[in-house]
Amino acid sequence: MTDLAERKKLTNPGPGQEAVKRALDLGLALVLVAASAPLLVLLWCLVRWTSVGPAVFRQERVGRHMRPFTMLKLRSMYVGNDDRAHRAYVSGMLSAEEETTAPSGMLFKLVGDPRITPLGRWLRKTSLDELPQLINVLRGDMSLVGPRPMLPWEAELLAEPYQPRFTVKPGLTGLWQVSGRSRLSMRTALELDVEYVQRRNVVLDLRILARTPAALFRGGAT
Repeated sequence: MTDLAERKKLTNPGPGQEAVKRALDLGLALVLVAASAPLLVLLWCLVRWTSVGPAVFRQERVGRHMRPFTMLKLRSMYVGNDDRAHRAYVSGMLSAEEETTAPSGMLFKLVGDPRITPLGRWLRKTSLDELPQLINVLRGDMSLVGPRPMLPWEAELLAEPYQPRFTVKPGLTGLWQVSGRSRLSMRTALELDVEYVQRRNVVLDLRILARTPAALFRGGAT
């Protein structure tokens, strides 16, 4: 892996590559929405039946050029929970000066988070809670491949070297997710986000998409 300072020298893939990437996003997202529709309906019903609250969870995230957007997920938590412990955990990981590796499967996630429902734990482990984000891809808020969409308060904690990740749309999957997922340290994951921005092209996106099912099978929610 090259030095982070070198990866900050961003390359512009050009309008042609951007147009192909958008066409790939639209085409694959439409196919995936159609193919997963019966499963999404079933999961919607299970979420409603197993805990009180809406099936779809809406949350503000930071997108390209730091623009906020509403991200969609199947609800995996109880309604009306307190996120102070989660904020403290992630804030500590993001602000740590030393390399800090999260417990397996827990990068950006609180260990033993009591806010998560039993069904929600399974949804997160399989990443099925992220299926509604295909709608975000169709809307143009997200891409199939890109850096993880961050919460506004997470974005405020990022050091300057990692800011290039906000020059592209966030994605459903990305380079760090297929390079070790939650077994990586926070710093390595963020550096891989920046590396993706520097190297991005349609061929790399296709490679990441091809590696994503195996990464999901190995477990650990993104």
